[in-house]
Amino acid sequence: MPKKKKSGAATWTDPDDAPPLTDAFFDGAEIRHGERIVRRGRPPLPNPKQAVKLRLDADVLAAYRKTGVGWQTRINEDLRKARKLKVG
Repeated sequence: MPKKKKSGAATWTDPDDAPPLTDAFFDGAEIRHGERIVRRGRPPLPNPKQAVKLRLDADVLAAYRKTGVGWQTRINEDLRKARKLKVG
């Protein structure tokens, strides 16, 4: 049997000697397209929203929060309408 190379990575000559491919192996794997690493998750937005601190009257804030999930998006939409900006 030929001697294995002593490098940082494990090497083997017989495919049957390869370690098992477990879920943990794939969870830690890099995905590549050619030489480029493909990032997982949602791709970055071309125009991401910015976090700001905005002081609103308590009754205005309560009214929006009462409308349920998505109340911040509705504030954004209402501000766009008030400034006659394109709804995107």
